[in-house]
Amino acid sequence: MDLGSAYGFRMDWIVSFVAVARYGGFSAAAKAVYRGQSRISEHVAELERALAVQLFDRTAHPPRLTPEGRALLPQAEEILSRVQGLSAGGTVRLGTYPSAAAWMFPQVVRRLPAGIRLLLVEGPSVDLEAELVRGDIDLAIRPVHPLVTSEDLVHEVLWREPLVAVFPADHPLAARESVGLGQLAELPLISIGESDGPRQFESHLAFASKGLSPESAFRTNQPQTLLSLVRHGLGVGVTNELAVTTADLTGVRLVAIHDADVDRQVGLFTRRDRSASPALAAVMDVVRQVSG
Repeated sequence: MDLGSAYGFRMDWIVSFVAVARYGGFSAAAKAVYRGQSRISEHVAELERALAVQLFDRTAHPPRLTPEGRALLPQAEEILSRVQGLSAGGTVRLGTYPSAAAWMFPQVVRRLPAGIRLLLVEGPSVDLEAELVRGDIDLAIRPVHPLVTSEDLVHEVLWREPLVAVFPADHPLAARESVGLGQLAELPLISIGESDGPRQFESHLAFASKGLSPESAFRTNQPQTLLSLVRHGLGVGVTNELAVTTADLTGVRLVAIHDADVDRQVGLFTRRDRSASPALAAVMDVVRQVSG
């Protein structure tokens, strides 16, 4: 076998091994990399024979990495990352939440150098941590709060934005230049957050900083849902400014909160153990330019 052919087969083995580890099984890996499941199994078996070790415990469902497989995975991922980095072009998967996607993503795409393809992976900010740790996305733009729990991630703050109150257009306080947290705490509130969960979002932290702990009538992670609830008179919204300024404001009014000492910090999150390819580095530079 000539050197080029041998190199090609070995790269296939590594791609298949990483895909099985990343996606949790041979069938899922086959779908992710557009290969037949039997071909994925063959690649992993060839790699195991070449290394004289077993990489997966196939008696488990889904298959689990053996100690040897866990030791190999970071090295295999680094190989793939370095091969991808040989080209200035490539595909980068950017994960972000809806309001940041609506504001930032089109601007980033328009400024990217030729040859770089940017894929949008959009979802709730609390889900982006796991997707980045698993390797389903290459970087994430998400609020700093709730805090991530993985030590594998690092971030830099891109921007800060204030909290605002959202009133129905005919509410007595809708014409005010600003309101206080004490006034809001006495009203039925609609906040960004989980309907049932311990994680602390910025609005919760703002009230807590003033010794206030109002009950939320409703919580939602979707700005349009928050605005609709406010529009229908079900409460007063408290959320970050970007979330609502990128949405339809018909029938509602935004009012500043003059004593909210907590703002939203939005960060650019990456994996600590991954070196940035030229394509990823270029995307990160453009994100910084747009957010700055």
